[in-house]
Amino acid sequence: MTDIRNVAIIAHVDHGKTSLVNELLKQGGVFRENQQVADRVMDSNALERERGITILSKNAALMFNGVKINVVDTPGHADFGGEVERVLKMVDGVLLVVDSFEGPMPQTRFVLKKALELNHKVIVVINKIDRKDQRVKEVVDEVLELFLELDATEEQLNSPFVFASAREGVATLDFNVPGTDMKPLLQKIIDYIPAPNGDVNAPFQMLISSTEQNDYLGKLAVGKIERGTVKVGQTVAVTNYHDEKVNSTFKISNIFMFEGLKQVAHSEASAGEIVCLAGGTDVTIGDTVCDKDNVEALPFVKISEPSVEMTFSVNNSPFAGKEGKYCTSRHLRDRLIKESIKDLSLKVFETDSADSFRVLGRGEMHISILIENMRRDGYEFQVSMPKVLIKEIDGVKCEPIDRLVIDVPEASVGNVMVAMGERKGELVSLTNVGTRTRLEFLIPSRGLFGYKSQFLTDTKGEGVMSAIFEEYAPYKGHIDRRNFGALIAYETGEAVQYGLYNSQERGKLLITPGTKVYQGMVVGTNPKGTDIVVNVCKKKALSNMRSCASDEALRLEPVKPLTLEECLEFLNDDELLEVTPQSLRIRKIILDHTQRGRADFRRKNNIDCE
Repeated sequence: MTDIRNVAIIAHVDHGKTSLVNELLKQGGVFRENQQVADRVMDSNALERERGITILSKNAALMFNGVKINVVDTPGHADFGGEVERVLKMVDGVLLVVDSFEGPMPQTRFVLKKALELNHKVIVVINKIDRKDQRVKEVVDEVLELFLELDATEEQLNSPFVFASAREGVATLDFNVPGTDMKPLLQKIIDYIPAPNGDVNAPFQMLISSTEQNDYLGKLAVGKIERGTVKVGQTVAVTNYHDEKVNSTFKISNIFMFEGLKQVAHSEASAGEIVCLAGGTDVTIGDTVCDKDNVEALPFVKISEPSVEMTFSVNNSPFAGKEGKYCTSRHLRDRLIKESIKDLSLKVFETDSADSFRVLGRGEMHISILIENMRRDGYEFQVSMPKVLIKEIDGVKCEPIDRLVIDVPEASVGNVMVAMGERKGELVSLTNVGTRTRLEFLIPSRGLFGYKSQFLTDTKGEGVMSAIFEEYAPYKGHIDRRNFGALIAYETGEAVQYGLYNSQERGKLLITPGTKVYQGMVVGTNPKGTDIVVNVCKKKALSNMRSCASDEALRLEPVKPLTLEECLEFLNDDELLEVTPQSLRIRKIILDHTQRGRADFRRKNNIDCE
């Protein structure tokens, strides 16, 4: 086992983890010299490539100086922190990647805290040293301050620093001496990260940290072998730390190890190796696979609790079933349950209605990625407005609070401070970072719902913001979710230019001519803050003095379609988002205008619905 190193790459979003892994694999001889290698080769998922972020953690392996280095690339976005937490149980050390300009950010604190709690060895990689605005010396001090804040031990405080440019493919141990390749970093991994210390001769035991689906072999259980040896054809037991009885047994049909980006079949594997086992259909993340004669479960890391909930329900709009392949409650339930088994940060609960399910996640983006994946797979459904999970702690109503870090030009600080005041944000620190200002707030999670669009407007697109869950604190009071109303379609039909031209005087439209609409569907926004019913299907009355051709003279303002995240930000508590493979439609829960008016009157006057 002295010739194995297991290491995870952890960092804040956009600090260069996946690019760094790319270069390590290239210089570790994984690719041929003449092979065309895509940027961010580890981001194999279509959604990851489109958004430029890592969503799922992935394994790879390379050889350097006769030592096999198993590398795990992890997500950097806070909403996918659950992926990072469970992967850390699979490794013996981490590379903490920090941007040479931005320095430690909220997710840097979160992932480093988890690594220190597990007593992992840490190598700090200051990345992007080729930036013109780099602040390497200040960032090194900031990282050391973060270690102190997180109560690091003396040994952890002495963690080595490596200075790298993943884009250039170079690393150096001394910032003043330019690097030529990644060898200094690879050698530091071998020298500093300890080899696995499991006993090869002890009974087999392995903790499952993730699962994969193979089209031919079924479910693959991925994890690090803690001790012993396992062979193809061996019968093993499955147990769990929370329930130590034997849940099931299965015969191992295949064993795969990572070589480069590929999974290569082997007949046996020993302690310290990260492997995939095929043959177990009932194995889930957190289970222990072990020798059937020595059943002993391993403890699994406690995954942080969800903080946001949404309701997923069967689509019941007038256009239901026209665009989706899977539309029933059975399809919806099966998919959500399957997702919750694969993603431990996601919780799914049934409700009083057979057509609705409560889905709990780590944030808006966490759930929006699920919605987008389901939509691409042909599912059709409706979702409600995102809400935070309120808890009662010692008799006090408490809500989740996020630590928000904002980097903006100095001219935009005033706009940000005003917006934060309206959303109950509390300023923690204000510092100058180069030519920009960094503001740190503690703000209720619900205060960030719908803020991103306003933030980009307030900072003229130059601001950068990131948030991570901090704690539960006493409820901060009412926060207005949005300061505008909705334009609502009067009747079912097809939007026409004449109707849209008259409607755009009331606000900003979200649809174009030819769009099919139904009564109660939201077709635009009203800046005055109230909901207005408009008839976008209204056609010009024809006579011997008028013709349809004169409609061409009616000029409509350009329309920018809302993305999925923007639709979720838009939603109010009396609205739903209809999601289909082809369309995203915002609608009122009560479609009929008369019934909706009565319901609003009863709510405003506290009249019992009965």
